[in-house]
Amino acid sequence: MKWKLAARSEKMNPSVLREILKVAERPGIISLAGGLPSPRTFPISAFAQACAQVLDVNGEAALQYAASEGYGPLREAVAHMLPWDVDPAQVLITTGSQQGLDLVAKVLLDPGSKVLVETPTYLGALQAFSPMEPDPVSVASDAEGVLPDDLRAKAAGSDARFIYLLPNFQNPTGRTMSEARRAAVVDAARQVGLPIVEDNPYGELWFDQPPPLPLTARHPQGCIYLGSFSKVLAPGLRLGFLVAPKSVFPKLLQAKQAADLHSPIFNQRMVHAVMQDGFLDRHVPTIRALYKHQRDVMVDALQQEMKGMDVEFNKPDGGMFLWLRLPQGIDTVALLPKAVERGVAFVPGAPFYADGGDPRTLRLSFVTASEEQIRQAIAALADAIREQLAHIAAARTEQLLADAPAP
Repeated sequence: MKWKLAARSEKMNPSVLREILKVAERPGIISLAGGLPSPRTFPISAFAQACAQVLDVNGEAALQYAASEGYGPLREAVAHMLPWDVDPAQVLITTGSQQGLDLVAKVLLDPGSKVLVETPTYLGALQAFSPMEPDPVSVASDAEGVLPDDLRAKAAGSDARFIYLLPNFQNPTGRTMSEARRAAVVDAARQVGLPIVEDNPYGELWFDQPPPLPLTARHPQGCIYLGSFSKVLAPGLRLGFLVAPKSVFPKLLQAKQAADLHSPIFNQRMVHAVMQDGFLDRHVPTIRALYKHQRDVMVDALQQEMKGMDVEFNKPDGGMFLWLRLPQGIDTVALLPKAVERGVAFVPGAPFYADGGDPRTLRLSFVTASEEQIRQAIAALADAIREQLAHIAAARTEQLLADAPAP
């Protein structure tokens, strides 16, 4: 049987990250690649109690089909926990925040329509947008995110559908937008009439102080906001949410109905049960403390192991990721197999760029490996980098000798 594939399927490519994770699953590999929350943070006993409670109180409803919008009390709880005035009718429970990206793409993008993104941006968003065949446009960015002037320039006359932003502890760089930059970005988007899709899966994972208010709090009618329970409870639940203006919410709901009817109602009821009595207020600080310690261990290891190698890296204020830029001449895609040979995996940075990225960059996750594993992995990575630098230096010397005039 010959299957004829839709043209859009050509835009569906394997996830670079998922392919690397397969490598990272090999015995003896320390993975600093995946954005997986630490299993030590999963509130297993709380979910065991919630599971029994949900089945005991109304097990039939918990195992039945349900409304596509989501479980009403959970929608109300989401609206209540957000730092601006949200009508629960604007909250749509999604199967992970990744589904939120898929719904946004289906509703807002046409083939050839432009979507603005940060430089670099979340790889999973580029994948979610890709089947709709848009034209992603990178907006110049610095340590605080997108530059408002370049946002205006890229949006002007382009009929861009929206700009996709992760203001808090961004994936992949770990950077955070300052309050002043947020105000400037919202002002720029308003001036050019550009909607904002704000993705905030990491916002609760701050270490010393919470980040500034979301962009959506400043411009609720011009933003779609995406959130997740994966990073504060457990990713296996596959629950997230979006908050949308009432003008676009019905179409997002219709796209959701067509995709999966509704997110698992049993999981929704369990999450709502767990969230009662201020559980998140008690639980999330334990995640922050663990991840802050893990970040400090990785930063210390990098400072020790990367001395004298001209390696640049940041110290994020929260989240799960740290971003490196290696010396000129190193391609992290080529470096990865050398690192794996030494027992460590990372994610090369180039796939996170919409228009071809800096081949010297890479992303590290500091939340899953133990302190001992982090130090061992960074030492192995440094050894792989030194080998590459030695090869580069040898090649340059060989080229200089070849170019030298004959005696």
